[in-house]
Amino acid sequence: MDITLAQAVLDAQPFSRLLNARITEVGDRHVVLEVPIDDRLRQQFGLVHGGVLSYLADNSLTFAAGIALGESVLTSGFTIDYLAAARDGDVVRATATLTHGGRRKASTRCEIEVVAADGTAKLCAVAMGTSLSTAA
Repeated sequence: MDITLAQAVLDAQPFSRLLNARITEVGDRHVVLEVPIDDRLRQQFGLVHGGVLSYLADNSLTFAAGIALGESVLTSGFTIDYLAAARDGDVVRATATLTHGGRRKASTRCEIEVVAADGTAKLCAVAMGTSLSTAA
């Protein structure tokens, strides 16, 4: 999967467009997905809402699975562990890695960081997931 195709698939999702999500890197076994932080994405205590972190996990894990399975992929499940508050930063970044890819199912893992303008990153969540090919 190349970055142009990955971004086109992401842009086909209205919710991803609403969040201004961008695929910033696609490698042989990994994908990087970023969402810029603005106050609309925060909860009542000023932290980036856990739903935004879950969105990043869900989509990045599935895009990483697409490296092995192709573009017709759906999430079959994922777990997320919140490790630290995502408070200060300009971007929330998920780096997802393909850990195993079969013919119809792939397993993936991701780390989600909040990133400041100076490039300083703080790990705030980790997730693991599985995705299934929907190709006939």
